[in-house]
Amino acid sequence: MAWWKVNSAGKDVNPDLASERESPSFNVETLTNILDEGAEETRVRRAVVSIIHKDPVFSREFLYFKTRTERYEGAVKNSFHIKRKMKEMGWNENGREIAYIYRALGGETGLNIHNVFIKTINALGTDEQISKWLPLASSYKIIGTYAQTELGHGTYLRGLETTATYDPSTQEFIIDTPQISATKWWPGDLGKTSTHAVVLAQLYSNEKKYGMHPFIVQVRSLKDHSPLPGITVGDIGPKMSFEHIDNGYLIMRNIRVPRENMLSRYSQVLPDGSYVKSGSDKINYFTMIAVRVSMLQDEVLEALKKACTISVRYSAVRRQSELKPGDREPKILDYQTQQQKLLPLVATCYSVHFTAKYVAKFYNDVYGEIRKENFSLLPELHALAAGMKAFATEMCSNGVEVCRKACGGHGYSLYSGIPSLYTKVTASCTYEGENTVLHLQVARFLVKCFAGAQSGTPLPTSTAYLSSPPAGGCQARTPNDFLNPEVYSKAYEYRAYSLISSAAKKMQSLVQLGSEQYVAWNNTSVELVKTSIAHSHLLTVKIFISALNSVSDHPEIKAVLTRLCDLYALHGIVTSAGDFLQYGYLSGKQLDMATTAYLGLLAERRKDAVLLVDAFDFTDDQLLSAIGTYDGNVYHNLLEWVQKNPENKKVNPVFETYLKPHLQSNPSKL
Repeated sequence: MAWWKVNSAGKDVNPDLASERESPSFNVETLTNILDEGAEETRVRRAVVSIIHKDPVFSREFLYFKTRTERYEGAVKNSFHIKRKMKEMGWNENGREIAYIYRALGGETGLNIHNVFIKTINALGTDEQISKWLPLASSYKIIGTYAQTELGHGTYLRGLETTATYDPSTQEFIIDTPQISATKWWPGDLGKTSTHAVVLAQLYSNEKKYGMHPFIVQVRSLKDHSPLPGITVGDIGPKMSFEHIDNGYLIMRNIRVPRENMLSRYSQVLPDGSYVKSGSDKINYFTMIAVRVSMLQDEVLEALKKACTISVRYSAVRRQSELKPGDREPKILDYQTQQQKLLPLVATCYSVHFTAKYVAKFYNDVYGEIRKENFSLLPELHALAAGMKAFATEMCSNGVEVCRKACGGHGYSLYSGIPSLYTKVTASCTYEGENTVLHLQVARFLVKCFAGAQSGTPLPTSTAYLSSPPAGGCQARTPNDFLNPEVYSKAYEYRAYSLISSAAKKMQSLVQLGSEQYVAWNNTSVELVKTSIAHSHLLTVKIFISALNSVSDHPEIKAVLTRLCDLYALHGIVTSAGDFLQYGYLSGKQLDMATTAYLGLLAERRKDAVLLVDAFDFTDDQLLSAIGTYDGNVYHNLLEWVQKNPENKKVNPVFETYLKPHLQSNPSKL
């Protein structure tokens, strides 16, 4: 068989990549178990992934060659096949297996917002509403979506223009999109699939406005799937990514729904139109919080982990230029510039991993309290989820793009797997809350906490550092001093405190000089966004440091994670040096020391780079990358994939129509 036709499964591991795995300083399998939270979880995850990969229905082999319609149909088919597969395997519908299936398929499933529809009803519906709607939705007797965003409003939910006006004479709500900008726009599963929607609308009853509330609205017939009278619905068309998702638009003209269709666990409208509230006004934002929490681990972090795996493995195989004149071309991973691009991103993966776990646990704890009608922690949860969503999506989307460019020309090919990761993850910077707006929401929380600290009010755990202003400057005297979590965590606290204090004082000063509060806020908004970024960055550093204590039973793992934590923290200091210098906490000389320590870590961690991404434990089927396979046979893979391209097996119609008349118009002398 010709060398270019050798199947990748039969190839040996590229010696350049194999050498990276020799004499490891830690056990990769142990680190994988830690990331999975136990060896049993690793076993179960691998078993599920293996079963999914072996099922031909789930094959993604020709994914990069499929049309948008084929992607959509395949994703919906996958969703229904998942249901059958889970029943066949005896997997619990709400068990851990579903997350592993999603991971195995790289999100190539439909009906994802149908799951948000279910979660919303479960969180905001009464027991009666849950018992009515959930069995229908869980068995796909109805297909739901979550219709919140409008043409004219997204993150600013108080500005939504869709209305729900209560009619006591019929005990119905009249749902209406009164102007073009009120058109629901973007909901997944709405364009071609959904029969029902949880619609977020401004509630009016007895001529009073009560703000945004959720209502269940049927949009299509269950008999022939046609839009119901008064409903205009369809697909919004091609997007930058998510080709397999039918994002849609929805116009409603005086649609009547029963009073019981308002999700009423925490607020309800009585038959006479009286409004009764139980708990916090912010509870109707809870679905957004839940999605932000889940997307950190399942969407955003996974994209960066995959991109790092691909680019690090490729960098250990690709040889380029000369380092020492006359020697063999070195691996590009041996260049400090390549290390500086990729190794901090690998550290970021671990930081965001532990942060996502922390946020998920905090969410579950708060949700448990909310079910007991204790809403005291909801503002902190909202700020934590909003801040981390904005901070992590920006870091991870930017990081995936760095990985793509770090792979040179091959990174631009879809075959690398990275462009698809980037176009998908970059959407996370705007869906479920545009990042700048979210940072400003967090800043409002921080300014409030700062004011509380000044008056001696006890602060939430995440902002407790605002109660005790950091004193003095950094005590580091040598580069090695910066490899101390206590040193750099204090630097991050000082940075966050100083930025919050400065922004709060500037606003106060503007108000004292005669500015309206909203004018002062707007004129301080750039500084306010920085406060949220600094606060979120601080939390990720602290959470990473705290996570080190959980691996004390594995000293070799703790050693490598400690240095990764150092690298993550120092990368932030070096790349945001102005913040640390501005308020005098670091001197120029100390910044030079921090930089020296940082560059030393790059050289030190280079030897573990491939092992650290191997620990993410993605199969080749999951990565879907010709240049990031475990065997490292990049050039064989690229040639093999090219031959799978259906276009190369078709007759080229351009030749007959356009080329032939010119090529054959005069006899060639060649």
